[in-house]
Amino acid sequence: MQLRQGLKRDYLQMQEDLRTVHGRIDLAASLRLKLQHRCQLSCCFDELSENILMNRILKTAALVLLHSSEVERRYKDQLKKSLSFFNTLEPLDPQLVPWKLLQKQHCSRAYLMLLGLSRLLFDGMLQCPHIGKYRLLSFIDEQAMSRLYEKFILAYFTQEHPHIKTAAAQIQWALDDGHAELLPRMQTDVMLTQNSKVLIIDAKYYAHSLQSRYNVRTIHSANLYQIFTYVKNKEWEFSSREHQVSGMLLYAAAEDDFQPNQCYYMSGNKISVRTLDLNRPFNDIAAQLNAIVAEHFGAHPRHNNLLC
Repeated sequence: MQLRQGLKRDYLQMQEDLRTVHGRIDLAASLRLKLQHRCQLSCCFDELSENILMNRILKTAALVLLHSSEVERRYKDQLKKSLSFFNTLEPLDPQLVPWKLLQKQHCSRAYLMLLGLSRLLFDGMLQCPHIGKYRLLSFIDEQAMSRLYEKFILAYFTQEHPHIKTAAAQIQWALDDGHAELLPRMQTDVMLTQNSKVLIIDAKYYAHSLQSRYNVRTIHSANLYQIFTYVKNKEWEFSSREHQVSGMLLYAAAEDDFQPNQCYYMSGNKISVRTLDLNRPFNDIAAQLNAIVAEHFGAHPRHNNLLC
């Protein structure tokens, strides 16, 4: 999708030895050329280019995947086609990417997601004994995967459902006296808002979707308490006008034999517990997410063919 929109370009500072003046003359470097009896001037200038850091990171990530034995052939064929858009870009050393420099650059949500995936990929690599060779780890830190899962859901709704306001918004405590010292922040993963309807989604990525005690499986207590608290405090913000606030725990499908798919009505609010199966083709994943929007906000014509 990003390739269809085109790669981001920005101005890079260049320096070349030229026979004609272009940009600013570097006097010190030009004098050295004179001493070498070269009829050139060293010129500094800005040039609009695609060879910027974020694009070079994406090319590096594509090359790593292309040379990995753990990536299926069909995906490698797609990567080869995509790499044709990166012919003029210089790849980087995956372990020496200057991530801090990206903080100074403006990135779209689509770029942020791709760069996040690239960083996750580079962090999950081990260097092999052969110089310049890497292999992918067979596991990735669960906490890192959880953050990626949250960002994926947020980015999907933002991109595919622009008619709905999407944000990872904070919720204010419903305080009687206004004193909020020492209270934790209520930071949502995803909040969808359209007119008078609000859906708060808490994305959960666990090895096991349910907790077990004395051989009895239940929803994680802390998760349920958290989403209920979010919903009731958000509802308090609309006390002066009619609003419908719902909550959802959206678990990534685990290897358990039972995946939660329940709906409860608590104190006038709808609280759902759903499972998103990521081990399916992307169209199926999209259909699951679109079905969530259709359930709470009604179907949108753009996604009618994807609803479960």
